[in-house]
Amino acid sequence: MSSKKIIVGMSGGVDSTVAAYLLKKEGYEVCGLFLKLFENDKTEESIRDLEKIAQKLEIEIIVKDYTKLFKETVIGYFVGEYENGRTPNPCVECNRKIKWSLLLEEAKERGAQEIATGHYAKIVHLPNGRLTIAEGQDLLKDQSYFLYVLSQEVLQKIRFPLADLSKEMVREIAVQEGLPVAIKKDSQDICFIQGRYQDILKEQLGAPEEGHFVDKEGNILGVHTGIVNYTIGQRKGTGLAMGEKKYIIHIRKDTNEVVLGENEDLLKDKLIARALHFLAFESLGAEMEVWVKIRYSRKKEKGVIRMLGVDRLECKFENPLRAITPGQSAVFYDDDGCLIGGGIIE
Repeated sequence: MSSKKIIVGMSGGVDSTVAAYLLKKEGYEVCGLFLKLFENDKTEESIRDLEKIAQKLEIEIIVKDYTKLFKETVIGYFVGEYENGRTPNPCVECNRKIKWSLLLEEAKERGAQEIATGHYAKIVHLPNGRLTIAEGQDLLKDQSYFLYVLSQEVLQKIRFPLADLSKEMVREIAVQEGLPVAIKKDSQDICFIQGRYQDILKEQLGAPEEGHFVDKEGNILGVHTGIVNYTIGQRKGTGLAMGEKKYIIHIRKDTNEVVLGENEDLLKDKLIARALHFLAFESLGAEMEVWVKIRYSRKKEKGVIRMLGVDRLECKFENPLRAITPGQSAVFYDDDGCLIGGGIIE
């Protein structure tokens, strides 16, 4: 039995609670860390739940306040992307800039050799000596998509206790062990948003500037309420009675225009990605066949990636994909479901 100390990132939900329980059962000295990143009802509920969890599992759970850092880093990024006509992925940015570096920092401070979370993902050792992440056993809950930004330093320290479990199995363990959050609902939304995301944008930016809906030829079709209110592929919510289905196919920040077109206009056979990060190797050499996810909720599609310079690549798809959205991540996998890397869709 191990007696090593481990820092577990805890949210007050069932997944991280069961992860902590399994690690304690394995013999680890478990210390939970809750990162307070924003102020709302969810945060207060989580802290109350964590007090019960700490008591039940007989572990220490520390709460640390990083609301200022989170606001500057993740919420600032979130607002800026919408302001520039892109659709952000704040979970990826939080993983890149906040969560994992703070877990590592806490581990170093407390002399812990490892860190853990309740993610549904698994660590894989590659033949070239590097580490990467593979999809978890439960593909419906798999969270590898959000983790392509992790460094080798972080990967060397991580444990994912739920890697080989389904959500159903995790719930069963929680119920059997009488864990306080056994039947707590999963969070479905972006963690820092209660209500509409537009409310945060209005709070940060003021009332958005109106502009024009236009067709592909530039003809004015009507007035929009601000580019921050729209995303690629959207059909409803334009307020226009067109008589036929029209979709948002482009958002033009420079001219403050939202372009409407047909469903076919949303089909594209390639994308450009920037802000690249690879796990399977330092950098991409020759072009490579991959499986690609262009959003967390989308299934993987076949494609070929090749570099276009130092920090940009092109991905060509076997079949055209619908509504490839600037600001979202394109994440690349091999045939075994292991992460190769990813980047932000340009």
